[in-house]
Amino acid sequence: MGRYGPCRVGYDPGMSGDAAHTIEPEFPNLAPDVVEGYRTAPETMVAEILDGALSLMPRPRLGHATAAEGLSEELGPPFRRGRGGPGGWVILPEPELHLGPLPDVLVPDLAGWRRERLPDGFIAGAFASVAPDWCCEVLSPSTERLDRGRKLAIYHREGVGHVWLVSPTLRSVEVYRRADIGWLLLATFEGDALVRAEPFDAVPIDLAGLWAL
Repeated sequence: MGRYGPCRVGYDPGMSGDAAHTIEPEFPNLAPDVVEGYRTAPETMVAEILDGALSLMPRPRLGHATAAEGLSEELGPPFRRGRGGPGGWVILPEPELHLGPLPDVLVPDLAGWRRERLPDGFIAGAFASVAPDWCCEVLSPSTERLDRGRKLAIYHREGVGHVWLVSPTLRSVEVYRRADIGWLLLATFEGDALVRAEPFDAVPIDLAGLWAL
């Protein structure tokens, strides 16, 4: 249960958007100016397409990157490599996801897939069209509203089972499980705690590694 009890956030079942048709073969349902902005985005920005609209955000600050890398280091050995844990996962930093009919183009800070769900050749692609089983968004002042709103709604629509929201500022991790009507907050962990959190609760995770260099 969450620190303040169960809550449901970030899901709007009506969020689908109307698409303008274009001759762009990779994105036939998106407006040409959206596709052009996505393709020509500067390397200093993270480009995403959410509900048919272009979103450009600055590349993350060092504290943001530290939290994402620290979490990857915690999860990788037991869940990706099977060292001291069950293995069975593919966990990638900043994968590009193409999800849904438009599609929506999202770049979570981390995403994980159970290996048994992945088709042959998955890792050879430039992007993933298989929805992850778990996504992690590291919050910053410029991205938090989007991460909690439109991105959570898309993850829910596509059947992502769990989402973590990590705040380097608050040194906290919010753990959400997908429910039919929205997201259920299971727990909020803070500080340097040693925690077990779905879907990686088979092995304790040291949160201190997310905040320290």
